[in-house]
Amino acid sequence: MAYETLLFDVTGNVAHITMNRPDAANSLNAALAHDLMMAAIRCDEEAGIRAAILTGAGKMFCAGGDLKTFATFGADTGVKLKEITTYLHAATSRFMRMDAPLIVAVNGIAAGAGMSLAAASDFTIAARSAKFTMAYTNAGLSPDGSSSWFLPRLVGLRRTQELMLTNRLLDAGEALEWGVVSQVVDDDALADTAMELARRFASGPTLAYGAVKTLLVDSFTNSLETQLELEARLIARTAQTGDGREGIAAFVAKRKPAFKGD
Repeated sequence: MAYETLLFDVTGNVAHITMNRPDAANSLNAALAHDLMMAAIRCDEEAGIRAAILTGAGKMFCAGGDLKTFATFGADTGVKLKEITTYLHAATSRFMRMDAPLIVAVNGIAAGAGMSLAAASDFTIAARSAKFTMAYTNAGLSPDGSSSWFLPRLVGLRRTQELMLTNRLLDAGEALEWGVVSQVVDDDALADTAMELARRFASGPTLAYGAVKTLLVDSFTNSLETQLELEARLIARTAQTGDGREGIAAFVAKRKPAFKGD
């Protein structure tokens, strides 16, 4: 599939997705939001993709919405923004519901929807020079991109209120301390670190990873009994997969398992 605003390639069961609007700070317009949605669907549907990396081209990860384009919408502003958020939100949902783990590698600024994308991942790695800010209310806007769902769960309500109401700027170290990101590395190590982790995921038990994602994304809204039932069903299901049988056999034989993602 051809993409207008991102680069997509698959190497060794790892999908590498690069937002490719560097001259516009990888800001989100309808084309990029749509491309992200289609990339997420592809990652969800292709059995050969067992891990994915999302990053940005150039010096910035993503500056959020393309406000220069928004300013041209006029009377169609509501319609256009609903179109963009439909694509963006579908992308986020697919990324979080697919079996393959999603690694977000943040280079430079992650602002607005860029910070939302950084939060909506299975593992986020930040370059040491990265910065994070919600930024929405600076433009008289409210948050989108799942940030109002993920950030309270990651950093708590009070810190989310601070981020969204004051647009506090976090450096990479603060983002790690607060729980926005999983790891901070030197700038020149970002790509290699993300790929090393992605290769590890891509050689792991993909369906078990998907089960973990299912359990965690619903854990704050399910009752205890619902969550226990879901745990019981999923461990019974994964134990009967090829990787589940291989993992148990390898443990008994005291050898390293050879997972195939099935």
